[in-house]
Amino acid sequence: MFKPLELFVGLRYLRAKRRNHFISFISLSSVVGIALGIIVIITVLSVMNGFQTEVRDRMLRMTAHANVLELDGTLDNWQQASKSLEHVEEIIGMAPYVEGQAMMVKSTQVTGVLLSGVDPDKESNVSEIQNFMLDNSLSVLESGKFRILIGSELARFLGTFIGDKITLITPEASVTPAGILPKLRRFTVAGIYEVGMNQFDRNTAIIHIDDAKRLYRMKNNEVTGLRLKLSDIFLVPELTNKLNKDLQGEFWLTDWTRRHQNFFRAVKMEKTMMFIIMTLIVAVAAFNVVSMLVMVVTDKQSDIAILRTYGVSPKSIQWIFIIQGSLIGIVGTVLGVIGGLALASNLDTIVASVENLFDMKVLSPSVYYISDLPSEVHSSDVIYVACISFFLTVLATIYPARKAAKTQPAEALRYE
Repeated sequence: MFKPLELFVGLRYLRAKRRNHFISFISLSSVVGIALGIIVIITVLSVMNGFQTEVRDRMLRMTAHANVLELDGTLDNWQQASKSLEHVEEIIGMAPYVEGQAMMVKSTQVTGVLLSGVDPDKESNVSEIQNFMLDNSLSVLESGKFRILIGSELARFLGTFIGDKITLITPEASVTPAGILPKLRRFTVAGIYEVGMNQFDRNTAIIHIDDAKRLYRMKNNEVTGLRLKLSDIFLVPELTNKLNKDLQGEFWLTDWTRRHQNFFRAVKMEKTMMFIIMTLIVAVAAFNVVSMLVMVVTDKQSDIAILRTYGVSPKSIQWIFIIQGSLIGIVGTVLGVIGGLALASNLDTIVASVENLFDMKVLSPSVYYISDLPSEVHSSDVIYVACISFFLTVLATIYPARKAAKTQPAEALRYE
């Protein structure tokens, strides 16, 4: 354990004497460097957290938290599956759906889409598509009317508007005397939605579930699966595993963490790499501590020698400089955490003020789907950053402290 001597001398060495203010300047620059590095890391990670949460929320507002399926790809009796899950308190909404691939044709434009057949009366229980509608509403979908809702990017690509006719071609083929012909059906564009994600706005379309059954030649009671909405999205993986065991193969459940796992893995990897890159900023500031302590050790050779002659052990000398460097790390880390939390928590206000001052938009709505700069501070990120910063600073003190401990009094005082 340290004694008051080590702490007192370490604190005293942080203040320069009249003969050497340069060491104090380096100490101050080290503190500022560590603080700025932490502020940058906390802010960047908070912005990445904000974007991740925004994208995830938009995604889950369009898709289900979990899906009930059968192994053959067709749920023969979705009412029975619904009754089997009624006792689960965490499930707050259910809705059947039909899903399949199709080709969409408008004049000379052709593109593939993921087609979803939904029940307008039940779909609001599991998704918020209604909130993303630019024109009309989900209620325009009526059985047998063959109306379709498409994303804004898809409408732009096809050059189509409300009331236009488009043709859907499904993989289901018909055998006729003229040969094998693809299944075709004309639909009327009845609404356009915009989620703010290319995955939905460019590659999906929505029709009535009965029209989808006719298009894919499914029986009245057959659907692709059952969408579920849960009270807490973070309980989904644990709950689906439990229900899969309870159902014993009668049905099986998959959830949003599995359906979109590639996306979230990519985001996690980007966040990890950004964290590592930003940590190098703190590492550079920590190397300033090495330079500063080496200069202090060189400057204090005679002081160290006198302390040794008074009986101060090499270990105590080593702790003096470890304490000195650690104090710089503590001050820089505390200032950085406070500054990072303040900046990340008020980033939207700061960005808005900058936009008003320069009459410009940081994220132009014409280019970016998310035009605001979201920020979400995670306590775990702040703790990791603070711990790593302090660890790097303490690590930087080891070499100068060991060098000071090896000082020989006779050699240091020879020319004094």
